[in-house]
Amino acid sequence: MAGLPSIPNIPGAGRLQRRAAELKARMEAKAKQKAEEDKDKEAAKKRKKEDEGVGPVGEGEYEVGQGECISSIAKKAGHFWEKIWNDPANAELKDARKDPNVLLPKDRVTIPEKEKKYESGETEMRHRFVRRGEPAFLRMQILIEHEPVGDAPYTLEIDGKTSEGSTDSDGWVDRAIPGDAKRGKLMVDWEGTWLVYALNLGGINPIEDIGGVQQRLKNLGFKIGGADGKLGPRTKAALMQFQHDHTLPSRTGEIDEATRTKLKEIHGS
Repeated sequence: MAGLPSIPNIPGAGRLQRRAAELKARMEAKAKQKAEEDKDKEAAKKRKKEDEGVGPVGEGEYEVGQGECISSIAKKAGHFWEKIWNDPANAELKDARKDPNVLLPKDRVTIPEKEKKYESGETEMRHRFVRRGEPAFLRMQILIEHEPVGDAPYTLEIDGKTSEGSTDSDGWVDRAIPGDAKRGKLMVDWEGTWLVYALNLGGINPIEDIGGVQQRLKNLGFKIGGADGKLGPRTKAALMQFQHDHTLPSRTGEIDEATRTKLKEIHGS
């Protein structure tokens, strides 16, 4: 702010000088107060965004329902999942979500028109065609107290169909599943004790959403109750424990970028 002009040495000049100084002080105080109010508003907006998570994105005609992902939408529409995910019209959705299997209910997806493809073949002969792009894959690591359950037999049930296998040496289960699979159950034989996991396939929210944070914590064994999208005491307690377990800089139970990054890394998506 420019300095006050000098006032000539005339009767009453001292009073005018004091008045000008008071006016300047009030103006500076008002400007400081406004700056602090603007800062508080920005902080409140940031807290509100963290409390509520992010909203739906995308501008397509298809509205994502709970439990849907690009693989399930693609199978329903008769497309390869890459065809939808990489469509330029879904660029905003792809940039926001990063992972085609992690969408938020009410996200919007553009489903492109199907393109005809012609293949040559002899007449009066039977020909076999294989539809590519299916199936999707289930990939999860089985851990007990951060140690992998390696080379363990398991039984996997997906939408009523059962298959068997064994985890690899690092405790990973890697199985092909239908792109529109919704429910499953994995039972792992750990030294004579059956570990049972209920699978809600395709039903995880983005990590930016509080519900998505809660779902990942729950999948990792933290007791948070339901994933209600609210940063309640049980969720904060689970976050504090997670932050402590992984020696994160902040261990306050608040959701910050470092916590989201580590949670996504440990969860695998």
